[in-house]
Amino acid sequence: MSTSYKLLCGLWIAAVIVAGFLFVGPADGFREPEAARIIFYHVPVAWLAVLGFLTAMVNAIRYLRSRRIEHDVRSASAAEMGFLFCILATITGAIFAKAQWGMAWNWDPREVSIFVLLLIYGAYFALRSAIDDDERRASLSAAYAVLSVPPMLFLVFVLPRIVFSLHPSNTMKSGGMSPDYRLVFFAALIGFTLLWAWIYRLKVRVEEMRRVARG
Repeated sequence: MSTSYKLLCGLWIAAVIVAGFLFVGPADGFREPEAARIIFYHVPVAWLAVLGFLTAMVNAIRYLRSRRIEHDVRSASAAEMGFLFCILATITGAIFAKAQWGMAWNWDPREVSIFVLLLIYGAYFALRSAIDDDERRASLSAAYAVLSVPPMLFLVFVLPRIVFSLHPSNTMKSGGMSPDYRLVFFAALIGFTLLWAWIYRLKVRVEEMRRVARG
């Protein structure tokens, strides 16, 4: 990516961080009002986890159609990033849970969902590491990446909404987020998505160089 893109991404993220502490104040309705600022990091990294898994699925479908190994590289790279940001979402969620409910882990539906999600994609990487043949690994991994998306979407978007959850669910509704929080929140979503695209391109490039080096 161009230097201007990297500069824009860095400045955008820096501005979000500064605005998250200076532009918005403590939020009402929280046990620790200052902890509400974690929404600027927790929700974006959770979104990036979903983006990673969806990107893995798209490239997995491309591989199954074309059998071109570069699509497998892109799918696996996206899955790795999805898994990384899923871990970060778990960590930031635990920090908020500790501040808000006094315990970092409460076996809340949201927490159970993300735990199961980590198990699902942990199995994906176990599958890849267990197969030596490149084509067989790519084919089975691609099928797994595609089949993992429906349960991923159910765990992230459906399950926590059909059972009782401590997790705030109305922050995006009218009146649920003040204008200053909303502005910084959407700026954070955009900034972190730009960052994700930068890291993903770099990750794919590194993996392709490794593949060429291995011959």
